[in-house]
Amino acid sequence: MAIHRTDLLIVGSGLAGLALALKFSEFGRVTILTKELATDTNTSMAQGGIAAVMSSEDSFENHIRDTLAAGAGLCRLSTVRQIVEQAPDRIQDLLKWGVHFDLRTDDPSVVDLTREGGHNRRRILHFEDSTGAEIHRTLLRHAKANPKIELLENHIGVDLLMSKQMDPHDMGPRACRGIYALDKTTGEVHAWVAKATVLATGGAGKVYLYTSNWSGATGDGIAMAYRAGARVANMEFMQFHPTCLY
Repeated sequence: MAIHRTDLLIVGSGLAGLALALKFSEFGRVTILTKELATDTNTSMAQGGIAAVMSSEDSFENHIRDTLAAGAGLCRLSTVRQIVEQAPDRIQDLLKWGVHFDLRTDDPSVVDLTREGGHNRRRILHFEDSTGAEIHRTLLRHAKANPKIELLENHIGVDLLMSKQMDPHDMGPRACRGIYALDKTTGEVHAWVAKATVLATGGAGKVYLYTSNWSGATGDGIAMAYRAGARVANMEFMQFHPTCLY
């Protein structure tokens, strides 16, 4: 079995995986494995927009309050606050990478903010009706042009590579050392060893008969993590409907 080594191993080529790869590439080598083509993701199919406080008429507290109300008491306040307060900075990341959002017709220097269900203010940034496609193609273009990032298509994760498998005599705490992945073009399973491994594999919406998720959203990453001993919870929220990114 061939063994490959990298600094950061990312499984999944959606928004989460690409954004992390671009940021980490400043510090080391990145390898992205994706089960089919890099363009086959829920991100690229997302039609809606991204919610972020971008107007002086809005506030973090407003956004938090709306999120908690829409969550019907199931949201964790600390997590909601962290995501809401980081959102404007993440928008700046996307703008820095060259992502386009629709601008106001009356003032082309200002992003056009729309309002969607659950929001009491205009805070949705969008690009026509294909926000996800615009974000994904922009980040994917940067990733492919980055010499520190290796992107391997048609590589499907099989199982996480744990410390005990690397060294049966290792008496330390269980730790992930990488992943076993099947190269679909050759039919061979290779081992990928990394300093850190990130599962950015999306949700499991395709386990439902009727879904607007793409056919690859089958929960592979969740299953691999579970088999490796990770705690899995709140699976009813893991279908991810690709009409809104956040």
